[in-house]
Amino acid sequence: MKIALVGAGNVATCMGPRLKAAGHDIVCVYSRTIQSASVLAERLGAVAVTDLAAMPQADVYLTMLKDDALLALAPEIVKGRDGLFLHTAGSIPLSVWSDAGARNCGVLYVMQTFSKTSVIEWDKVTAFIEGASDSIRELASDLTPNVVSLSSEGRRRLHLAAVFANNFSNHMFAVSQRLLEKEGVPFSVMLPLIREGVRKLDTMNPSDAQTGPAVRGDRKVVDEHLSLLADEPRWARLYELISKDINHEL
Repeated sequence: MKIALVGAGNVATCMGPRLKAAGHDIVCVYSRTIQSASVLAERLGAVAVTDLAAMPQADVYLTMLKDDALLALAPEIVKGRDGLFLHTAGSIPLSVWSDAGARNCGVLYVMQTFSKTSVIEWDKVTAFIEGASDSIRELASDLTPNVVSLSSEGRRRLHLAAVFANNFSNHMFAVSQRLLEKEGVPFSVMLPLIREGVRKLDTMNPSDAQTGPAVRGDRKVVDEHLSLLADEPRWARLYELISKDINHEL
């Protein structure tokens, strides 16, 4: 299929080459800045554009924009065009396309965090799709063999779960880093612990893998930790809330 990439950020930088390797023709890359568009377009043998009206006709318009930008630009992306309109957002409903006037539309949401330097193990990730066109599943299957149909409401809950699993856990890593910095200890000492904790999830449910003073009901250690956080009341509150959510009897 001829694919126009609307966006040149982290998701586009990872998905674009994967789709090209599967045999699709990436006809253009849109970005607000010519520099961003050109870097990815050159890599994919595509045209770089900064004006949506200048995008060539395509079979698929694959939109990888921030949520606010997608909501604002959807009517302009659809205007005067036929084809399949897809977005990759976790929290935006399919109706963003029909509201913009698209007749053939869908969602292709890959459950993964992306960066421009990511090396994605595509065979291990899952793509969640929505929409009536067979081309959506075909395109998703060219990214990963793991393709699941999911409604807009289901995808909203999936996105919420991803925030807890990835974004919030990363914030905990950041808090850990800042605590260690006070003692001059590098965060790298935590990496074996983190990796082993994640590895256990290959064979155990997270609730069964929980360790630490809270799950043991060790109030003495919990109180000691809270005293160490006396000069960081926000972290103390966070520690206490999470501990009590792990063990309501604390």
